[in-house]
Amino acid sequence: MLSLVGIIVGLALLIFLAFRGKSLLWAAPVCALLVAFTGGLDMFTAYTQNYMEGMVGFVKEWFPAFMLGAIFGQIMQDSGGAVSLTKAVVKLVGRDKAIFASVLCGGVLAYGGISGFVIIGSMYPIVVGLFKEADITRRLIPATIMTGAFTFAMSAMPGTPTIQNLIPTEYFGTTATAAPVIGIVCTIIMFVGPVLWLSWRAKKFRAAGEGYDEPDEVPDDKLPPAWCCFIPFVVIVILLNVFKMNIVVCLLAGILLSLVFLFLMGKVRGSVYLTNVGETCNKGCQSAVSAIMNTAAAVGFGSVVKITPGFAFLSELVLGIGGSPLIAESIAINVLAGATGSASGGLQIALDALADNFIQMSQTSGIPLAVFHRVGSIACGGLDTLPWNGTVVMLFALSGVSYKKGYKHVAMETVILPLLSLIPVFIYYSIVH
Repeated sequence: MLSLVGIIVGLALLIFLAFRGKSLLWAAPVCALLVAFTGGLDMFTAYTQNYMEGMVGFVKEWFPAFMLGAIFGQIMQDSGGAVSLTKAVVKLVGRDKAIFASVLCGGVLAYGGISGFVIIGSMYPIVVGLFKEADITRRLIPATIMTGAFTFAMSAMPGTPTIQNLIPTEYFGTTATAAPVIGIVCTIIMFVGPVLWLSWRAKKFRAAGEGYDEPDEVPDDKLPPAWCCFIPFVVIVILLNVFKMNIVVCLLAGILLSLVFLFLMGKVRGSVYLTNVGETCNKGCQSAVSAIMNTAAAVGFGSVVKITPGFAFLSELVLGIGGSPLIAESIAINVLAGATGSASGGLQIALDALADNFIQMSQTSGIPLAVFHRVGSIACGGLDTLPWNGTVVMLFALSGVSYKKGYKHVAMETVILPLLSLIPVFIYYSIVH
């Protein structure tokens, strides 16, 4: 019982420290040591072996993908390619559909494998311009950007090259296109629902006299052609899903292709889109190190938790939940994603500890492992965006919107609606199996 209390207190402390903006690089080990102490483990061994093995193992497995994805995103940001793509989508759907266009743009960038941090920096000035023209209150900007970058394109859409969609393949032997029908259905729910909700809220605020309230101007710098930025996205997705290549090879191909196009088009048009490739790569690598180390720190915490007596009891409790085993999977992943403020961290911890249980559940229930893959990917994108999530903190700081004014809309778009999108899946498999 003391071990279980220690896990709960450790999680609560980790949540508190993350919410206070403390680095997980020291907060996660401290909380892990507390869990180890209450679980009767040798604290020195728990840190130097269990914690570090979990942390280093995650870095070893995923650093190449993190680094190349960050470099690719940095190239798109520094060259103006991400903004160019965003403007192309806006031109296609119309500036009068500001919320629809913004969510769609974020989804396109996320499906191309660009990290959320890069999407925020690239899209923010465009969304500001759209909202200003449409007279939509700025309090909806964080929710609108996060809907595109961190929901359907991150986890539900079959074939997306995001880390959240790739982690389950290592445990279940599935592919990035696992359970495509479920993915498409949940994508529709997570796209249509938020767009309708945000559009309705915008009308309500406008009717109450609250429209766009700050005179920000959107810079219109010389940008590369959208098509030469779009092709690398398409190549990454095709190589990953059609030719089944490793994500590292896919991202490397996208990087090389984007550099070729940007330099060639720059020479043809007499412009310089990427002034310093070395500096761009440096910035990409720095952001990759920060992202993966924070996620790995959370994974290390989970590595200590899973060897305590309390975790065995907690696992039995979660896995013993009645109804579809998919519900148990969703709850386990959501709790850990919420505790760490990381979708990939929570998913990695949960599957590292419970994947064998889920595989056994698949065999006994007849539910394909592909379904467990897709549900797990979607579930990790629920409670991960609670207020202490680093991306949420950054976006609110950038937009100047207070948590009081804007977070409830973020919660609706990135927490509640993604979780609700899984209900039809739970119902269907509870009936069929």
